[in-house]
Amino acid sequence: MHGQPSGVIALILSGVGLFGPPRAYAHAFLDHAEPRVGSTVKAAPAAVSLTFTEPVEATFCRVDVQDAHSQRISAGALEHPQPEELRLPLPSLTPGDYTVHWVVISVDTHRTEGRFEFTVSAP
Repeated sequence: MHGQPSGVIALILSGVGLFGPPRAYAHAFLDHAEPRVGSTVKAAPAAVSLTFTEPVEATFCRVDVQDAHSQRISAGALEHPQPEELRLPLPSLTPGDYTVHWVVISVDTHRTEGRFEFTVSAP
């Protein structure tokens, strides 16, 4: 007697699709930032922190902050506290608009970049 192994195999294969390995990202995209993208903060941040959707190679990454006149802010050395995180220490910022521009290389060697703004409000 021949059983119905094809039904069992189909059930197993469909389960593998549901519970298989997690999807790998092809690029490191910005997941969130502090200060938040587009936010207005009352106090100048001590640093800009960027968290990506996958680990990045800090050696090949760049984060710049510019003021409203497109002048680059002289910041500290870029830090890499977690595999997915970059942190740029900032000097004391005056009230105004700032643009953060980032370029990262993910551990799978894909390059991504982006920018966002935040505002430091007057006290």
